[in-house]
Amino acid sequence: MRTIKKLTVVVFLAALTLTMVGWLPSSKKRTIDSEEKVIVVLKFKTQKDKGEYSVNQFVKLIDKVKEEPNFISIKLHVDPKDETNIMLYEEWKDASYYNNEHMNTDHLKEFMANSVNFLTGPPEVTFWEVKHTF
Repeated sequence: MRTIKKLTVVVFLAALTLTMVGWLPSSKKRTIDSEEKVIVVLKFKTQKDKGEYSVNQFVKLIDKVKEEPNFISIKLHVDPKDETNIMLYEEWKDASYYNNEHMNTDHLKEFMANSVNFLTGPPEVTFWEVKHTF
C-alpha cells in the first residue's frame, strides 16, 4: 500500500509539472518584453471538504511567490457555489521566468509535493497575453 501511495505521488507530480511547464510547444515559446505581461490562469479542484484548507495552503505559497522577481500579482478566487473550485489569476512580467525559474523554486516544489493531500490532481492551466488595458 505504501508503494502505491509513493507511486501515486510521483505520477501526480510528474503530471503537474508537465501540465504547468509544457503549456506551449517550444517553437512558440518566447521571452515577453518588459512592457508586456503574461497572465496565467490556473484552475484547481480540491478534495472533498478540503476547500478551506486548500485556500490556506495557497495563501502560504503565495506569500513566498510574492518575493520572486517578475511577480506582479496573484488573485485567488473561490467558486461561491462550490468551494472545491479554486482559481488563481496570476500576472507575471516574463513568461520565460515563470516557466523556468519559478517552476523550479523550492517553495513551489514543496507545495506540489504536499498538494496530493488536498487537491484532486494537476490544475488546468492557460496562458494569456495582455492586448489592451482600459
